[in-house]
Amino acid sequence: MHMLRSDDPGFEQFGEIYFSIVNPGVIKGWHIHTEMTLNYAVIEGNIKLVLYDERETSPTKGMIQEICLGPDNYKLVKIPPMIWNGFKGIGSKPAIIANCSTMAHNPNEIQRLDPFNNHIDYDWNLKHC
Repeated sequence: MHMLRSDDPGFEQFGEIYFSIVNPGVIKGWHIHTEMTLNYAVIEGNIKLVLYDERETSPTKGMIQEICLGPDNYKLVKIPPMIWNGFKGIGSKPAIIANCSTMAHNPNEIQRLDPFNNHIDYDWNLKHC
């Protein structure tokens, strides 16, 4: 599987790459980065990735986007700064998510919300994948 090359049109810069594992039914989110761009790919298992845009000047302000990711629907998803995102493990086995970010982790540029108790109008129980 190919994830990202330095000569790809969408490549910005390299900060770090790390992997997250999420078990079926588990939700990781919401979080937002103020400076970092994320580049997600799912190499094993399946997830439902959910994005919420609350950028004031964005034409998609207030919109939610769901993206189903896994080896059978393999793609790189680029998430710019200031987009809330989270994901839920779906299917019957754990999922491995790779993130090639544009910055090394900095706890001062990330904000988190409880996945159920927040201002984002989203029902994680919905099954669109």
